[in-house]
Amino acid sequence: MTPSPQIEIDEASGLPQFKRVVLFTGADGRAAFRDELVPLAEGKPAARLSAFVAAQGYQLRCSPLGFRSEFHCTGEPQWVFILQGQMEIGLQDGRSRVFGPGQHFYSADTLPEGAVFDPALHGHWSRQVGPDPLVTLFLRD
Repeated sequence: MTPSPQIEIDEASGLPQFKRVVLFTGADGRAAFRDELVPLAEGKPAARLSAFVAAQGYQLRCSPLGFRSEFHCTGEPQWVFILQGQMEIGLQDGRSRVFGPGQHFYSADTLPEGAVFDPALHGHWSRQVGPDPLVTLFLRD
């Protein structure tokens, strides 16, 4: 198996692992990114699978050229898959990441328990970038 940017091989087991990009809320209440590895230990050598994960449902969204949100937190953790166009996610510290077609991230930067949303501290913004409208699929955990 040839690794892709989304797949890494576990040196100990030789099995592939899926790289999941996670947008989360840190202990300081600020959104940040981290990479997590999901073992693909089930299935057969020709088609490795992760453990089964239940989902609630999905939504499709089309964001026109020029779309940009305000700072906000994710209401419920969800996968975000980019189907068309490009999506930039910006953090309070000024860093951002751009995701394109076929890429994804897990959005779990929820408001800390008991906190009142502060747009100067919490959450992230998102925007459409590039020449194409942004089409995304949100898969609720």
